[in-house]
Parts: sequence; structure tokens; C-alpha cells
Amino acid sequence: MPGEPIGQGWLQLGELGLAFVLSAMIGLEREIRQKSAGLRTYTLVGFASALFLLVSKYGFTNILEANRIVLDPSRIAAQIVTGIGFIGGGVIFVRKDIVRGLTTAATVWLTSAVGMACGAGLPILAIAVTAGHLFIVSVLPAVERRLPKSRWAPSRIHVTYRGRQGVLRQVLTLCTQHDFVVSRVNVEGEGDLNRHGRQSGGQQARGHGKEWGDETAPVEEAGDGSSGAADVVTLLMEVRGTRSIPKLAARIAEIPGVVAVQAGDADSE
Repeated sequence: MPGEPIGQGWLQLGELGLAFVLSAMIGLEREIRQKSAGLRTYTLVGFASALFLLVSKYGFTNILEANRIVLDPSRIAAQIVTGIGFIGGGVIFVRKDIVRGLTTAATVWLTSAVGMACGAGLPILAIAVTAGHLFIVSVLPAVERRLPKSRWAPSRIHVTYRGRQGVLRQVLTLCTQHDFVVSRVNVEGEGDLNRHGRQSGGQQARGHGKEWGDETAPVEEAGDGSSGAADVVTLLMEVRGTRSIPKLAARIAEIPGVVAVQAGDADSE
């Protein structure tokens, strides 16, 4: 007669514990970087994946009979790989030609693999992959920044500034002077700004507080700032060019009235 299920000893608890620790390490790195999925998500993914694989290995031993019932423990492992895609797909966002969340989705997938390796009794592989993940997210971004930049690769610049001082006009002019093409602009501010149409950076834009396409870009009138307290305005631009984005951001930060500037790849998380 079939006996009790095996696989509920200290060895399996140790494998679950290793999956918990390694998954939490990956999640902690993502949490520090303030990504869309953080410490709890990654810990749960890796921890649960390890349990699924342990169930696949040991959960049916009480019904096995020699030469009569044969189970394939790899079936559940394959379903984990497929099922984790639903979680990964939930963190990928596509907005026009900008895709965000791919790295987060890939990391969720990797965390699942780490948990599965722990559950399968392969701790060395699990530790190696976790170390590889930390290397990828810590070292490779610096390598990417040193690679030659394609003129067609979009970059994103987020500027916060005080309105009614002609800052927007100066920002767009500065981009053009540094050989950047402004392909998309979004302006959001408080109060009404006096605006008129202008073409900038080889591209045109339209609408206050909207994404601007191929028409006329509103630019605030240059003013002396004497009409009361200036409104706080946020500007999000997508620019394309081969020159240094950090240098452009530094020049923008020098414009009077600019409060803060952030720059990065348009498809970054």
C-alpha cells in the first residue's frame, strides 16, 4: 500500500528558506530602485515557485505504486514557467512607441527560476543566478551608458520650473542648439499661461497638458515674473540625438527659473 508523502523534512525546509532569502535579495534591490514590483512581490514569486516544485517532486509519493503509477514531476515546473508570464505581463506597459516594465517582467521571471532551482535541490545554481542578476542590474547599466548612442534612440527629460519666465522657450531652444530633435512634449502647470505657437527641434507639438505630435507647440510668453507668484510647471520631453543627455540636462538646470531636471532613456523603467 502507498505510504505517507515524503519530502517534508529539514532538507525541504532549507530549500524553501534559501528560496525565500535569495528572492528577498532580488526584491530588495528592486525595492531600493523603486520599481513597480518590489520586495514583497519578488519574495512571494520565488518562495511560491520553490513550493510548487517541491509539491511536484514529493506531493504524490503516497499514491505511487511500483510499475503501476508513474508521475512526471517536470510537468508542474513547465506550468510555473508558463504561469509566471501572467505576472510579468501585468507589469509591462506600452504607451505609443514607449515600452516600460520589460526589465521588471524579466526579473520576475528570473526570480521564479531561482525559486524553482531551490525547490529542485540546486542551491549552487540558484545562488549563481542571484549573483548574476545583481551584476546585471548594477554593472551593465554603466556599460550601456558608455556605448555609442544611436541618433534614433529616444531619451526622456523631465523639467520642473516656475512659469511666466520664458523657461519653456529657452529649454526648447537649448535642445535645438545641442542638435537634439524634440519628438514629443507634455506640459502640465497650474494656472493659465499665455502661449503662442512655435516649431522646435525639427518637430512640432500641440495642446497644453497633452502629448504633442506634428502640429504647433505652445510656448509660454517670456515674462518678467512680476505678475504675482509663478506657477509651478512640469515639462516632459522626448528627445533624439547623439550628443550627451546629461550635459544637456545640466545646461537646462542652469536656466533661471528651473527647479529640477531629470533625464534618462525613454524606455527605461
